[in-house]
Amino acid sequence: MRQDVDLRVDIGRLTLRNPVMTASGTFGYGGEYAPFVDLDRLGAIVVKGLSLQPSAGNPPPRIVETACGMLNAIGLENIGIEDFVRKRLPFLQRLQTPVIANVYGKTVNEYERLAARIDGVDGIAAIEVNISCPNVRAGGMAFGVDAAVAADLVGAVRRRTAKPVTVKLSPNVTDITAIAKAVVAAGADSVSLINTITGMAIDVRKRRPRLANITGGLSGPAIKPVALRMVWEVARAVDVPVIGVGGIMNAEDALEFLIAGASAVQVGTANFVNPAATEEIIDGLSDYLLKFGMRSIREIIGSLET
Repeated sequence: MRQDVDLRVDIGRLTLRNPVMTASGTFGYGGEYAPFVDLDRLGAIVVKGLSLQPSAGNPPPRIVETACGMLNAIGLENIGIEDFVRKRLPFLQRLQTPVIANVYGKTVNEYERLAARIDGVDGIAAIEVNISCPNVRAGGMAFGVDAAVAADLVGAVRRRTAKPVTVKLSPNVTDITAIAKAVVAAGADSVSLINTITGMAIDVRKRRPRLANITGGLSGPAIKPVALRMVWEVARAVDVPVIGVGGIMNAEDALEFLIAGASAVQVGTANFVNPAATEEIIDGLSDYLLKFGMRSIREIIGSLET
């Protein structure tokens, strides 16, 4: 029976009941999925990215379906940290599932202020730092494409909070292991990867971009092989837990990431196609362990034979 297997995993100082988390930006603030998912079955809920002030995001059109995936240029629309704490967090605080706040800013100071604000808030178990955002003081270069810049940012966040810190890595780099090593050295308790891959789509009839922003982030099954390779590389390069993200649609996809070395996974685009995807993946992991006579999910983490 499914309850006979142990799905618990450790992500730094956090122990999750299972390794299935939601990916930021694909699950709203959690409550939106309550009619479709038993939120107390999830390993963790990662809410959509939060900034200091509310943001309207980019103008439409900002989502385009692509072969085996989707492009989004939402522009990190959100209600801001204060409205989140006042209006959305009370519902989440009633859950048994850990809540992780994804945060972003345009300057190091904005990240620091977000970390300090969250540090004293009950009901937020950890902070996920989105370093794929443009650094306005560096000509718009994303924080996550330069190891030294990424380390400075993470170090600043680390100094402002006692909560566990995970850093969401950008795949739009030459060597993701260099970035991973830098943020871990700066104090990250874990890393999650990958964020979306920059892409674009063109309407050939109008000869215009399909996104108002021209480019957007590619997610879904199309990016899974890239994400899987990067997770495997990073898991061998750092000594903190790795959270795998990118194109996970079912339990078999999740198992690939775990076998490659991820301690947990985040489910993103799949939530749009199948709102119950997270629960189905949890059940599928239990079924896999039972089928192969294993008692704990830890037995397969990093078990890839090469």
